[in-house]
Amino acid sequence: MSERARGSSGRIIYIATILAGSFLLFLVQPMVARMALPRLGGAPAVWNSAMLVYQLLLLGGYAYAHWLSRAAPRRQVTVHLVVLALAGLWLPIGLTGALLPTSIAPAVWAPWLIAASIGPLFFAVSAQAPLVQRWFNLASGGGDPYALYAASSLGSFAGLIAYPLAVEPLMTLTEQSWFWSAGYIGLFALVVGCGSRVPKAVVVVAAATVPAGPPSSLHRLILWIALAFVPSGMMLATSTYITTDIVALPLLWVLPLGLYLLSFSVAFADDRWLADFLTRVAPITILVFGGVIVGEFTQNVLFDTAIALILMFMASVALHTRLYRTRPAPDGLTGFYLAMAVGGALGGVFAALLAPAVFDWTYEFPLLILCAGLLIPQIYLTHRLRRIWTDPLARRTALGIVVVAMTTLVILYVAGPKDRFGDGHQELAFVVIVSVGIAAIGSRLPYMVVLASALMLFGGYRSLSLTVAGDARSRSYFGVYTIRERPGVRELDHGTTVHGLQLTGSVQRERTPTSYYVPGSGVGQAMQAVPALYGSHARVGIVGLGTGTLACYARPGQHWTFYEIDPAVVRIARDDGRFTFLKRCLPDPPMIIGDARVSLSAAPADNLDLLALDAFSSDAIPMHLMTNEAFAVYSRVVRPDGLLLVHISNRFLDLAPIVAAAAKVGHWYTAELLYRPAREQRYASGSQWIALSRDRRIIAALERRDSSWTPLAPDREVAAWTDDYSSILPLLKWQR
Repeated sequence: MSERARGSSGRIIYIATILAGSFLLFLVQPMVARMALPRLGGAPAVWNSAMLVYQLLLLGGYAYAHWLSRAAPRRQVTVHLVVLALAGLWLPIGLTGALLPTSIAPAVWAPWLIAASIGPLFFAVSAQAPLVQRWFNLASGGGDPYALYAASSLGSFAGLIAYPLAVEPLMTLTEQSWFWSAGYIGLFALVVGCGSRVPKAVVVVAAATVPAGPPSSLHRLILWIALAFVPSGMMLATSTYITTDIVALPLLWVLPLGLYLLSFSVAFADDRWLADFLTRVAPITILVFGGVIVGEFTQNVLFDTAIALILMFMASVALHTRLYRTRPAPDGLTGFYLAMAVGGALGGVFAALLAPAVFDWTYEFPLLILCAGLLIPQIYLTHRLRRIWTDPLARRTALGIVVVAMTTLVILYVAGPKDRFGDGHQELAFVVIVSVGIAAIGSRLPYMVVLASALMLFGGYRSLSLTVAGDARSRSYFGVYTIRERPGVRELDHGTTVHGLQLTGSVQRERTPTSYYVPGSGVGQAMQAVPALYGSHARVGIVGLGTGTLACYARPGQHWTFYEIDPAVVRIARDDGRFTFLKRCLPDPPMIIGDARVSLSAAPADNLDLLALDAFSSDAIPMHLMTNEAFAVYSRVVRPDGLLLVHISNRFLDLAPIVAAAAKVGHWYTAELLYRPAREQRYASGSQWIALSRDRRIIAALERRDSSWTPLAPDREVAAWTDDYSSILPLLKWQR
């Protein structure tokens, strides 16, 4: 074989190893998070906790690779193969069997569970990319290893996309575990192949022919960390934003992470035109889309989600492009990647741990947008604009105009009437700000003045005013809760979804069920039927407290228990004093804090006459509460002639087929009530409730009370969800 052919085949095996390692590394992330749902609950923060663990393990892997790169090449190979072999003791991949301690907060328990389950495997594979790139550089006599990083990002992106589109729909979790384990064994063989191509003599040749780069300065190390920090934080902040409003599932979790990885492929590619073009456009995107997201102009979740993803991708490409432009010589490769990993881990700590604990709103989003604007490369859009910002006199004049204009707009907004920027004025102000900002691109200070003004005007001031007001808004591990006051009504929002609404002005108004729980709704009718069905001492369980609206259906002698995962919701509904449903209707009912499925699993059998399942996270319904195993838990705690109510109102998913499939497996009889309030019912919301019972007479009794109850007959059959298998692709409403 010729020298050229050997070099080509050698490069191929390095590329294949990097692709395989990165594919497995990012395939395991949504896989293990999906495995953890039944144990940890379905909150979007679970994914952020998982991501934080992954970033810390990645940091550990890169630090290990950086340390190992100082050894002789053959010793590097030997040590890494031993590490891979030891990590293989954790195969087949899966969760540790440790039980969930109720005394430990989810923010602590979730990372510990994931780290204990896959930590060694993830650590070993995470070191793959920098080590193999370093080996390629040594074995090829100085070949450029940075081009292989694009292959690493491409493999990572492929692993993420493959999970929701192919792996999850086609395989059970058990099959997924064995599939990944087989891939790990194949990766081990590829690493052996790469290691065999690193001859001892290469060390001397490489040292003589490859010039060493200058040592990296502290300033450059800090810059690398900052350039990695911002995209990492934006990725997690975007994940929280989109999964809170749709559903906590890998299909949506992987979108921000997938685009984040794709940005590396673009930024580190040999062909520079796409990276350079997107980097040039990025300041415009950050200015325009940042204002749209923070200002909440559209109130259209799908549109805003697309805008948030584009914003994150463009900012990431620009920041990673600057990383690429400041990369060191190949001898500093592992230190460069280590600095990137430090920045990524710090971004994860900031977005997943610090921000929820420090902020009462998602302030990390606008703060990271500002940081992105500060760090991205900026190029003057025209030569005329360049002359304005480079000529000293013209620059001072233009900067003064920008500062005065932005200050005036902010003062008008803050001091103006309550309906400031109404009747199209907000849109006009937005156009003015964007126009000035685009003209300022290339000159960082005026650009940042305009960007900060845009974020303050179109959302920042409103959010700060709520923070200053006191308890109008709070934040927990599970999301942001906002209490809004209007004449005669008080509202609790979680994300973009109303979670409770109480009329004010009199005791009678405060006791009136509203929103999804009005008397004509499915749950309202079922609650009114409880005395006739189960007597005066009925036992009622409610999964999801909200503002406590359902408590106003309680009757003397009944025993009610609420199951709520978030202590912040308990404080809002019971202790804050703003919402008085519990105070007026059912003072001091038993509250069981924790994931409802875990709590119900520990409850006595046949303990409830009625169980209402109303567990939302904004508009998301946790998947682990809709599986066959979950319905088996409900079947155990609800007496044989008891009633199960499931709230499935959702803007994006048609959950009726899943409930029907679970009912068929569990031998439940079902009926559905799709409630549409009359126009004059101002404080009633449309809702979709499904009633289930293992006693046909109970369902018949509901149907006799109101003909609106109809047999559950979804327009198509889908496979039932289990803890081992689930897919939302057939349930997406926009597919229909």
